[in-house]
Amino acid sequence: MALSPSVFVLTGLIAWTLVLLVLMEGLRVRLVARGHVAANAFTPDNRGLSPFMQRLARAHANCIEGLPVFGGLLVVAILTQRTGVTDALAPWLLIARIVQSSVHLVSTSIVAVNLRFAAFLAQLAIAVFWTILLLTP
Repeated sequence: MALSPSVFVLTGLIAWTLVLLVLMEGLRVRLVARGHVAANAFTPDNRGLSPFMQRLARAHANCIEGLPVFGGLLVVAILTQRTGVTDALAPWLLIARIVQSSVHLVSTSIVAVNLRFAAFLAQLAIAVFWTILLLTP
């Protein structure tokens, strides 16, 4: 049985969050193994580590923060069998999330921050649209 776009994207949002977590923890293990950082010296924001590691922590946190909202709306649509509301825009939501995180990892220049914000704004607009439709009988 094929997954609906909503189910696929919900799984994709979780998978993307997991990819960032695995990357961060892999890099942390490497730092510990090489003796650069004590195993108990990490902070949630990777303070004191490279700018990339700090951006990675923030990108992962952004995914965690957004998952209850974006994923929650997808769950509501799936559980109420109203994926017709979410299916069309679901892939765009996932693309926007991946763009936002990827740009965050690459740069904090003004252009990058504006692009990251545009990707977030797209997700926000989709979520508001879905909320209105899901609340409308």
